[in-house]
Amino acid sequence: MNEGFARPVAGHVPVLRLGDVLLVTLQGDLYDSTAHQLQQDLSETITRSGATGVVIDISGVEIVDSFLGRVLAETAAQTELLAARTVVAGMRPAVAITLVELGLTLPGLRTALTTEAAMELLAQPVVPPRSGGTREESP
Repeated sequence: MNEGFARPVAGHVPVLRLGDVLLVTLQGDLYDSTAHQLQQDLSETITRSGATGVVIDISGVEIVDSFLGRVLAETAAQTELLAARTVVAGMRPAVAITLVELGLTLPGLRTALTTEAAMELLAQPVVPPRSGGTREESP
């Protein structure tokens, strides 16, 4: 089997490796067992491959609920603990509106309009947050 390609298995969401980035494409509904398996597969793949980024493409998701919002937030938090950044790509306007209406703004979760834009975002270097203090001005 070619490295980078995952064979689809019932109850699994394929994880595709593109260099240092993992690509996950969600289609339709995501159930508890599938979400749990996805999070486990991502963790194992990040650990095994040393991937530094994850793109979750949700362009195939038409309906969102609080469960999906929670899964996205938990997945991003989990990947961050494993030293990988997560970007959600392809969010439809109706999905964004529904997430806001549900009160799920997903703070800290980066988004991009397309998978290509997400890949570009992950290719940018990480800028560490500035610590508090005063800024010195030159005379």
